[in-house]
Amino acid sequence: MMPSIARGALLSALATALAALCGAAGSESAPFPWEERLHGDAIVLLGEVHDNPVHHGLRLEVLRRAFEAGWRPAIAMEQFDREHQVDIERARMERPLDANYLIEKAATGHDKSANGWNWDYYRPYVALALQYDVPLLAADLSRSDAQKIVEHGYSAVFDASMEHLLGLDRERPSLLAAQESEIDVGHCHALPKEHLPAMARAQLARDAVMAGVLREHAARGVVLLAGDGHARRDIGVPAWFDPPTLARVFAVAFLERGDPAPSASAFDAVVTTDATPRPDQCATLRRREKS
Repeated sequence: MMPSIARGALLSALATALAALCGAAGSESAPFPWEERLHGDAIVLLGEVHDNPVHHGLRLEVLRRAFEAGWRPAIAMEQFDREHQVDIERARMERPLDANYLIEKAATGHDKSANGWNWDYYRPYVALALQYDVPLLAADLSRSDAQKIVEHGYSAVFDASMEHLLGLDRERPSLLAAQESEIDVGHCHALPKEHLPAMARAQLARDAVMAGVLREHAARGVVLLAGDGHARRDIGVPAWFDPPTLARVFAVAFLERGDPAPSASAFDAVVTTDATPRPDQCATLRRREKS
């Protein structure tokens, strides 16, 4: 049983983090009608726009309500690369309630720079997993492995048995084409067209790896925290599930006003918020490609 002092400190830290994420709004949101789906062995994918603090605040509220109601899923996070699962387990053994320590030990290679993760946004989810003593899963393919796939194909990272287990040994031309289109649009049509197929293969590998992690823990219920593209039922992580597993999936998008409307088959629910102020990303990409 968690000591009362430690429990109180942890709950206080979570409350402080939530207040910071929710900003000036200050009050918790009302439950969404779809939150009743978060129970039992559900496989729930909660999307995000990575740098939108409102999305993180709302998702944290959703998860806290589900845990308070008794749900105990594993929490899988895009922000941890799969090879750091052992570091997560070691950190939990050494300091069971210390989210900062876990992130320090298991998030090697990331920082608060524009190209990394802002851990101020993700620390409360780690703390939630520690508070309720549920599995915390490193779900993503590392950037270095993704780059190897871009340059040399799947065999640069996976042996034949793993390719088969993940489903990467089967040609999926429509899914590959869809990911090429998403990458092209997401990079403001600034990338050379000949680069798109290889980059799309890396994206397929990332989704397949995340799907594999979720399958391993699906019996108890599992929630994936990842970008909206990974949460899409039509072309994201769920596209790598067999029909019985897919039937348990509930996918939620957290979008910004002005984002392109997703197809009807992409998500089971959509939450839309104001956009976070940020520089013109397309202008930045075009300058980078020209340099």
